[in-house]
Amino acid sequence: MVSMKQLLPFVMAAACAALPAPALAQAGNFTIVNATGIDFAGLTVRRFGTTQWLPLMLSPSRLPNAGRGAADFKDEDCAFDLRATLPDGRSVVWPGVNLCQVKVVTLNQKAGGALWVDYE
Repeated sequence: MVSMKQLLPFVMAAACAALPAPALAQAGNFTIVNATGIDFAGLTVRRFGTTQWLPLMLSPSRLPNAGRGAADFKDEDCAFDLRATLPDGRSVVWPGVNLCQVKVVTLNQKAGGALWVDYE
């Protein structure tokens, strides 16, 4: 006959195995909003701490001031830098943007140049 002390480790192991695995955080599709007061000629993205910029696939591809675009994006990381190219060729960078589990990312800029991001 099996005692309760002998059975307990097997019951605990079975209970742990039955629990759902936690979802891994990763960046996915989102909507991006331009709330800077400046039109964007294009947007690029790179993993935070790296040097390689890649185009951010948006629909529509250009993002006017107060415009919204659907970003087609998937990556296993969460922290990214976003760079907007302005019509005059200059660029503006929002560093360390968290793209995990967000639906809307709003890029902001004050008249003095301070940048920030709002999330929904």
